[in-house]
Amino acid sequence: MGRIGVIFKRELAGYFATPIAAVFIVIFLMLAGTFTFYLGNFFTRGQADLLPFFNFHPWLYLVLIPALAMRLWAEERRGGTIELLFTLPVTLWEAVVGKFLAAWCFTGIALALTFPMWVTVNLLGEPDNGVILAGYIGSFLMAGGFMAIGSCVSAITKNQVIAFVVSVVVGLGFVLSGFPLVLDFFSGWTPQIFLELISSFSFLTHFNDISRGVIDFRDIVYFLSLIGFWLFATALILEWKKAE
Repeated sequence: MGRIGVIFKRELAGYFATPIAAVFIVIFLMLAGTFTFYLGNFFTRGQADLLPFFNFHPWLYLVLIPALAMRLWAEERRGGTIELLFTLPVTLWEAVVGKFLAAWCFTGIALALTFPMWVTVNLLGEPDNGVILAGYIGSFLMAGGFMAIGSCVSAITKNQVIAFVVSVVVGLGFVLSGFPLVLDFFSGWTPQIFLELISSFSFLTHFNDISRGVIDFRDIVYFLSLIGFWLFATALILEWKKAE
């Protein structure tokens, strides 16, 4: 755990040593505010909650997190610094977890900086702050899912653009698998158990429940299992690349 902490601190500090941190945070906050107050009809709904804010998070993360994750391993491989990383007294798994946690924590910092919206809704009404807290927890878990996918895809290629595009496509699959249009398409000719299986893989299915204040242990296990699976896949891919 100590070596993971060292990598975590190194990677997290690296974000703030470049313009990446400022650019990502500014874009995230601007888009979140725009989607919430304008596209989400925050003021005209007449309800003191942050559902319009959380409803757009899957779509924000679908683009912004792959843009952040694409450099996790692709940049290391392109610049040749991955060989230096492998010479350090750390295991491959420790490096994967440390880099992921740094990127996930950075995303969490950007999410935490949206707290003025929480303050605003409390000034305008009397919201259920437990539901809002659940929404933040669900959003952070979902961000981890997107980040783990991006980490795995980034390990496959040296090209960051390819890593970004593939991450978006894979993430879109996990989002749309619970979309009503997709389920309706399969509902006419597939068994109900198959529909439930497709829906169970969707970020929307699990995140929407949490964002409404229903924190089900199964939803938490889903996101943590998803993160674990993609990080394990990342380690396998890097081990394979290392042996080439």
